[in-house]
Amino acid sequence: METKYCTVERDGHLTIVTLARPEVMNALHKPADDELDRVWDDFAADPDQWIAIVTGAGDRAFCAGNDLKFQARADGPRRYPKSGFCGLTARFDLDKPVIAAVNGVAMGGGFEVALACDIVIAAESARFALPEPRLGMAALAGGMHRLPRAIGVKRAMGILLTGRHVSAREGYELGFVTALAQQQGALAEAKAWAAQMLECSPMSLRATKQAAMRGLTFADVEQAYRAEYEAVTRLRASKDYVEGPRAFAQKRKPVWSSD
Repeated sequence: METKYCTVERDGHLTIVTLARPEVMNALHKPADDELDRVWDDFAADPDQWIAIVTGAGDRAFCAGNDLKFQARADGPRRYPKSGFCGLTARFDLDKPVIAAVNGVAMGGGFEVALACDIVIAAESARFALPEPRLGMAALAGGMHRLPRAIGVKRAMGILLTGRHVSAREGYELGFVTALAQQQGALAEAKAWAAQMLECSPMSLRATKQAAMRGLTFADVEQAYRAEYEAVTRLRASKDYVEGPRAFAQKRKPVWSSD
């Protein structure tokens, strides 16, 4: 599909989605959300695409959140696709792993996009904030719920209730950043992580993500352990479930499939 507000690159089994509105620090408006909704639909449906990276164009910003100037000119409240801000923050049925390569500012919805990803790689210069309360708004794209689960309630409330900026280093120490990268190195580092993940069975990755994330909704570990997960069922019936042990026994690299 042709895109206007992002670019989509496919490198083998890896999809790289770059938010491409650098003139507004990659802030997103409804047309961009609608486009990205279709982009992520395509990624989810493509059996040949196993992992995605989302990043921002330029060196200044990953995503500055909602394009407030555009919204101020619009009639009525901001509307989002069912999949949420960036077509991603409410996409709870996406079992394929997504990596955020945060190359600069991640504010408001941009921070929420990063929190919606499974792995967050941040350049040392990256900054994060949920400044919505300073604008008479709230972090309604999942930030209020994901951040406390990622770093604990008290530390999260210290960010949510002040709108303060958090450096990449502090984000790493708090625990919502997976790994740090050098200046302008977030995408390269994210690709290195993706390369490690691509050595794994895509069926195993989906089963692991689904079970881990859904398992968090149970009251205790025993309930999570005993629950049934569709992706785990598919893994056990897959070719990969046979191929992995066979390749190990034959001392060769496995040849993974997506079914």
